[in-house]
Amino acid sequence: MSRNIIITGAAGNLGSAVVEKFKREGYHVIALLQPGKDEEVEEADDFYEVDVTNENSVSDFIKEYFLQYGEVDALAFLVGGYTSGDISKTNQADLEKMFTLNFFSAFHLVKGFLPFMKKEEKGTFLFVGARPALQMEAAGETLAYALSKKLVISLAEIVGEETKNTPIRSHVFVPSIIDTPPNRESMPDADFSKWVSADEIAEAMHYAVNTHALRNMTFKLYGEV
Repeated sequence: MSRNIIITGAAGNLGSAVVEKFKREGYHVIALLQPGKDEEVEEADDFYEVDVTNENSVSDFIKEYFLQYGEVDALAFLVGGYTSGDISKTNQADLEKMFTLNFFSAFHLVKGFLPFMKKEEKGTFLFVGARPALQMEAAGETLAYALSKKLVISLAEIVGEETKNTPIRSHVFVPSIIDTPPNRESMPDADFSKWVSADEIAEAMHYAVNTHALRNMTFKLYGEV
C-alpha cells in the first residue's frame, strides 16, 4: 500500500527538497502547484494546479483527491511569503497578503482534511513557522510576516489539542534562514555555512512523519544563526 503525501509549494526551493526526500523514501508524492505558472516538479508522482489560498479551489481539489486516492498520510504546507517592516511601515494590505500566503494556504487544507483524518485515525500535518513568530525581539522588524506565522503556529497547536487522543499529529518546523539562491542573493556577505539547508528541513519532516512517538513537536532548525 502506497503512502500518500500532499506537498504545497512543491516547486519552491524547500518544496523541491521535500518532494525529493519523500519520493526517495517510497512515498507517493502529490505536488500542488500555482495555477498558470507552468511550474514543474519532476520527482512528484502527480501534480495539481491549486490556489491553496482560495477555499473554493481547495474544496474542489479535496473532492478530486478522495476520488483518486482515498487516503492521505501527510500534508506539508510549504506555500508562504515574506515581507519586512515594523509597525509604522505595515499597512492592512501587508497584513492581508501575509495572512493569505502563510496562514490561509494551510488553513483551508487543514479544514478540509482534518475530518477525514479523524475518521481514518491517521495522518500528520507539517507546518512551517518562523523564528520571529517565537522570538518577539525579532518580530518588530517583520511585523506582518511574524503575525502571520504566529497564526500558523497557533493553528498547529489547536489541531494538536483537538487530536491529542488520536494518532493524528501536528508538527511545526521553524527555520532561521534557509540556504536558498534568493536568500544568498539578498544577503551576499552572509556566512551561508551557518544557515539551515532545505535538505535538512526535508530530513526533519520525514523523521517526524515516521517517528510515531513524537507528538505535536516544534522543531527549531536555526543552524548557527
